[in-house]
Amino acid sequence: MIDEADDQSRHPPVTQVKAPGFSLSSFVVERRWWIIAGWLVLAAIVIPSASRVEQRLDVAASVPGSESARVQALIGARFPAAFPSYAVVVVTGGASPASVEGRAILVKLRESLSRLPVVTRTLSYLDAPDSAFVGGNGETYMVVGLEPSGKRPDDLVPLLRVATRSVESGFHARFPGLTLRWTGEIALNYDLRKASAAQARDAERKVLPITALLLIIAFGAVAAALLPVLAGAVSISLALGGAVLLTNFWPLSLLLQNVVAMLGLGLGIDYALLVVGRFRESLMAGMSSRAAAEEAVTKAGHTIALSGASVAIAFSALLIVPVTEIRSIAVGGLLVISVAVLLATSLLPAILSLMGARVNAGRIRGPSLGAASERWRRWGRFVCAHPVAVLLLASAPLGAIAFQTTRLTSDLPRGDWLPRDMESSRAFRTLSDMRTSGIVNAVRVVVEFPKEATWDSPAGWAALRRASATLAADPRVSRVRSLATVTGLTAPNLDVLAAIPPDVRGSMVTADGRLALIEILPTEATGVRGAGEIVRDLRNLAPGSLLRLPGSVVEVGGLPALNVDYETSTLGHFKSIVLVVVVVTLISLLLGFRSALIAIKAVALNLFSVAVAFGAVVLVFQDGHGIRALGLEAALGGTFPAIPLIVFCVVFGLSMDYEVFLVARIAEARAEGMSDDDAIVEGLARTGGLISSAAAIMIAVFAAFTLGDFVLIKILGFALSVAVLVDATIMRLAVGPALLKLGGRWNWWPGKTELYRRPGFAPGPAYLPKIR
Repeated sequence: MIDEADDQSRHPPVTQVKAPGFSLSSFVVERRWWIIAGWLVLAAIVIPSASRVEQRLDVAASVPGSESARVQALIGARFPAAFPSYAVVVVTGGASPASVEGRAILVKLRESLSRLPVVTRTLSYLDAPDSAFVGGNGETYMVVGLEPSGKRPDDLVPLLRVATRSVESGFHARFPGLTLRWTGEIALNYDLRKASAAQARDAERKVLPITALLLIIAFGAVAAALLPVLAGAVSISLALGGAVLLTNFWPLSLLLQNVVAMLGLGLGIDYALLVVGRFRESLMAGMSSRAAAEEAVTKAGHTIALSGASVAIAFSALLIVPVTEIRSIAVGGLLVISVAVLLATSLLPAILSLMGARVNAGRIRGPSLGAASERWRRWGRFVCAHPVAVLLLASAPLGAIAFQTTRLTSDLPRGDWLPRDMESSRAFRTLSDMRTSGIVNAVRVVVEFPKEATWDSPAGWAALRRASATLAADPRVSRVRSLATVTGLTAPNLDVLAAIPPDVRGSMVTADGRLALIEILPTEATGVRGAGEIVRDLRNLAPGSLLRLPGSVVEVGGLPALNVDYETSTLGHFKSIVLVVVVVTLISLLLGFRSALIAIKAVALNLFSVAVAFGAVVLVFQDGHGIRALGLEAALGGTFPAIPLIVFCVVFGLSMDYEVFLVARIAEARAEGMSDDDAIVEGLARTGGLISSAAAIMIAVFAAFTLGDFVLIKILGFALSVAVLVDATIMRLAVGPALLKLGGRWNWWPGKTELYRRPGFAPGPAYLPKIR
């Protein structure tokens, strides 16, 4: 570490020569009070909305235009009695529903729920005394049909829970252990939203003090350290507030909140770190506070804009995927990136120009970030002296991890991966113990009969019976429910069919005879992944083969079908998104750095970092190596369909940060007349501490999200932590400089033959050297 005087002797103050015309840096500094006032007004308008983010973000994913979405709409329109939207209440600690007391509990429960205007009808042992409704210890459940009435279905869960709590209290004297718990897609969505929001808040609370401490260590001054923390917190608040305002126009998913928290803390702090570091560097070079602020905007602003553009490109590509959850992540990412870039290039320099030397208030030691480091100079010289050895030793071990990417699977995790303490997950486990969890995971098949046959015609009835029998014979299926299986009739008997209660008949067939609904309940062993296989097998059947009736049409829906459509849509766009991101990023780097080799190298290293992150996910989450350290009991055997896409886009964008930070400083040094080796050494000396400090903060941020119970966010946090660790250390500070050394003068091709050096010239990162 060198002191301030020594640093100034190496780099004497530069006389600034301002070019005529508009200058962003001058505009920011000269109108600093207007800029600060503008941000205060924006914060006053937007930030209050952030407090409502939990109420406004959706949990349920949807795939508009998919087969599962069509079936859901069809059931709601044509089978209103078939529980198009429903929840399940599980009763434990009471008496068997076959007993008088157990029946009394169900009657009281039905009466309490029927008073709610959102409840359409119920189905339980009271309606069908079936053994499937009874567990080994007297547990039972009731299916409750819901009418959302313009609300999101999961918003109804609090109303339902209030109604069941009153039933619990009424029977408490006779059954102290009576518990009524809600589960099903709606209740699970509601609880996951709450768990996700709590995890995001908890991660922020844990990370901010750690981040502040890391920044104090890096900067050696309290004031300089607190500015990036403030920038990160404001970035999150403004982005979440903006997202809430956007929900007035289209729905956004809960994953947005976690992504905004991750990126707001990571990028917001990183960009502010770069600006504050540049400002302090200029102060040490003898500039005034105003000139130092202008220099920070000029030098760091372009770097931040190029980095932000790279991240924005990756997130913009996610908008291609027609899945609300993925598009919400894209919206959240774009919001927080835009806010972080604007804060770092306008508000922060305005504040710094007012603070001046007070940015070093609370100094605990000599300057660190903002001064060149002799330690990193020595490392730079070593890399330049042994580039091949550094390249091989650094990249070989990572190659073995990256190779594991070939085994990455996007299947839903097997086993019990739901958060343990959620009411809905505990109720779901009770249903699993009763071997009836298929009621939550039912596959719903809508069959349309050809014009010459209806469901109540001999040919149509026979076809419905054949289809039901075929499905019931599948070992993955626990039970099949259709009008043919419920009645047991071998031929349509109009008198018997007319005697069936209208609600029951209307839940399985339409009055016009054109449509019938078949429900398939998977076995416990089949699970979520097996239910998805049932959906795929049904959809792969030749037209008319299920009913063996030419001209019949079959469409498959239900929660397993939604999962299949989600995976198909997400992974189906993966290759095109990778291609778009790589090509557009390559073009932006070519324009930003005006160097073909540097652009190609940056993209290649980014792809390598992504592969290492995927490989680590395979080893830990699919294979189970060290998974207990992350709070999970066993290997998951798979990830989630969204993980490959999200990780690729986030890692690819974030990895560009450190590439831009390093190469921009090397390009500046080269433009000032240094040799290739000296420019690499200078770039590492100036940015090595910055990159390692920024990476430490990023890793702390992402690692905090691995501590919660939301498994998808846990995997995402782990993958991003690994990617940043690898990218900011081995990739950018070892492999990248070694490749630059080997590239020599070709690094700057297509450059011209002159270096633009003149008194007062201070090139920005985009100003690349013209090679002699």
